[in-house]
Amino acid sequence: MLTVGTEWLIEASGCDAGRLRDAEELRAIFARVVAELGLRVVGEQVWHKFPGEGGVTGLALLTESHLACHTYPEFGVATFNLYCCRERAAWPWDERLREMLGARAVSVRCVRREPPASAPPPFESSPQFTLREGEA
Repeated sequence: MLTVGTEWLIEASGCDAGRLRDAEELRAIFARVVAELGLRVVGEQVWHKFPGEGGVTGLALLTESHLACHTYPEFGVATFNLYCCRERAAWPWDERLREMLGARAVSVRCVRREPPASAPPPFESSPQFTLREGEA
């Protein structure tokens, strides 16, 4: 099946509220996803810590698409979204989020994005993009 990308939608519940407020804990998750899947971050990741007991939102632009997270410590919930425009193996979200966030339950949905039926045929070979020094 021809796809234009695969998107993973992840919801972790029963997480430790303190970890969901800690941007460094979430950065560590991003670092593991990126390293273990061989992804490449473009520029700087963007992180926002909400005031008080609020959660954290993070976004990494990838050469392969994007990785995002939103946490809700008041509910013990973290959501992640990984979109890759090239085939990738699934990452062990369940195991890792139980380990790194203390999640009691993890739901992973995988959506394969298909081109519309009216799309022109694909290139004989996909164009290759090369990062110049200092772009990654």
